[in-house]
Amino acid sequence: MTLLVTGGAGFIGSAIVDAALARGEHVRVLDSLRPDVHGDATYARDGINFIHGDLRDTEVVQKALEGVTIVCHQAAKVGLGVDFSDAPDYVSSNDHGTAVLLAAMAAAGVKRLVVASSMVVYGEGAYLGPNGITRPAVRKTEDLDAGRFDPLDEDGNPLVPTLIGEDAPLDPRNVYAATKLAQEHLASSWSRSTGGTVAALRYHNVYGPGMPQNTPYAGVASLFRSAIERGEAPRVYEDGGQRRDFVHVRDVASANLAAIDWTLDAAPGAFRAYNVGSGTVHTIGDLAAAIAATAGLTPVTTGEYRLGDVRHITASSSRLKDELGWAPSVTFEDGMQEFATAPLRAAVT
Repeated sequence: MTLLVTGGAGFIGSAIVDAALARGEHVRVLDSLRPDVHGDATYARDGINFIHGDLRDTEVVQKALEGVTIVCHQAAKVGLGVDFSDAPDYVSSNDHGTAVLLAAMAAAGVKRLVVASSMVVYGEGAYLGPNGITRPAVRKTEDLDAGRFDPLDEDGNPLVPTLIGEDAPLDPRNVYAATKLAQEHLASSWSRSTGGTVAALRYHNVYGPGMPQNTPYAGVASLFRSAIERGEAPRVYEDGGQRRDFVHVRDVASANLAAIDWTLDAAPGAFRAYNVGSGTVHTIGDLAAAIAATAGLTPVTTGEYRLGDVRHITASSSRLKDELGWAPSVTFEDGMQEFATAPLRAAVT
């Protein structure tokens, strides 16, 4: 089997490449090494057929697909973005790039795909209200300004957050989220049209060695880790009570291998979404405290907020466990202890 990993030089892509090589797969990597993520980095790995090119370039993608059995599509512009001026790049990189890849796969007869999606497709997570499961409206600026961060029911009472499953309504609430959902829709359309099989992995908050150090699109774990490396206390938005599911990058890589195996046996035209999370809820404040404690620092809770952020989003990963036999192997405590001193990717200047 020949596995093509798009974005295979990136944070998650590299972990998938390592895991695939460890179990004896033949791996090819396609990556643009975009400078806002990789800086001036080059890529070289023993045993890897590396193609340096843009996913939006049909000729490059056709070359990358030669002899490929399955594609693990990780290439994307990630994060919330700086402001709405990022929208064209998000749509071009994520959605146009995915469309070029899928069209080339259809032409080449490659019928197995694992695509990296995200928890952000759900918008706000699942909540319990007076009448059962409730999807809250977008939080109001006046509530956020007043420090009322939790979504409220119609009577003004806080809703109770709970785990969200894959069958929950999808409600992307920022540009990045919209592009990730569009990637899922494109992949689903491709599977129906070609008889290909697709596993869409909805990553929750991924962290671990090799995270980007200082880009505007880095995840919160990376931002906190970079702060303590500078000798600064992590700065926590809102009140730190935002609930998340932090999953280690090695567990995300093993979930991808499980999904790869599923696509090989799935019925033609199958599309299946899977949450990828640890199954354990922690808050942003918990994360900041765990990382800061390793350096003898105390996080600073700022009360600041970003309008595109959601309050609570935590995964039920039972479908992935029950159907694919996957289970996380890294606990939050062990992962944070490792992450506090693990190397990050070099700063982008």
